[in-house]
Amino acid sequence: MATFLGKKLHGNDQDEMGNRFDLRIQGTRIKHTLGPVSLKMYDKFGLILRIETTVNDVAFFPHYRQVEQRDGTRVTKWTRMKKSLYSLPPLPEALRAAHHRYWEFISTLADPRAGVEKLRKLSETVIEHERSYRGFNLFCQEDQQLIQVLARGEFNIRGLQNRTLRDHLPDKSSGQVSRLLKRLRLHGFVKKVGRTYRYYLTHLGKEIIAAALKLKELVLIPQLAFSSAS
Repeated sequence: MATFLGKKLHGNDQDEMGNRFDLRIQGTRIKHTLGPVSLKMYDKFGLILRIETTVNDVAFFPHYRQVEQRDGTRVTKWTRMKKSLYSLPPLPEALRAAHHRYWEFISTLADPRAGVEKLRKLSETVIEHERSYRGFNLFCQEDQQLIQVLARGEFNIRGLQNRTLRDHLPDKSSGQVSRLLKRLRLHGFVKKVGRTYRYYLTHLGKEIIAAALKLKELVLIPQLAFSSAS
C-alpha cells in the first residue's frame, strides 16, 4: 500500500494500515487503507471497474514546493503538502501516480482458474459412444514420448497422419495409433482437417506441449538432479 502511494515506511510510522473486502448489492469492493488515505477498487453491478483514492489529510503526500526557513530565506524542496488552494494542482498528480502504480500491480496478476480447468479436462477420461479414452499424464513415460514426437517441426507444417505418426512410434500398430489420434482429438490436442485423414495441433495442444517440455527440461530434471546431489 505504501508503494502504491509513493511513501516509504519507517520504524516509527504510526499510520494504521488495513485491507477490506466487501460484497454489496451494487457490486464488489476492495479497500486498502494507510493512515488518512484509502485506495479503493470496485465494480458497478459487474459492468464497470473503477479505482479511486480518497484522502482526509493532504499533508500525507509530499510536494516539491517553495518553503520559507526560520531565518527568512526561501528554498525549494520536498515537503508536506499544505491544506490550501495551492495544493489543488499537485494533488491530482499524486493521486494519478498512485492509480498508475496500482494498475501496473494488478495487471501482473494472473487468474489460474482457466489453466486449472484445462489441466483437469486434459487428465480426465472421455467417453464417446460407450468407449472410454483415458486422459494424459504429463509425467507418464509413454505420454512424454508422445508429446516429444508431436513437438517435431514437420507436424506443425504438414500436419500428421496415422502413417507419419507410426514412423516415430514403431512399437504401435495402425489400430493403436488410430485410437491414439482419437484420444488426442477428444482431449483437444489435435483437430481433423475436413474429410481428410490429416490432423494439426490446436492452440491448446501447442501450449500443453511447450509447457510439458519446459517443465521437464527446465524445472523437474534440474531440481531432481540438485536434490540428488545434496
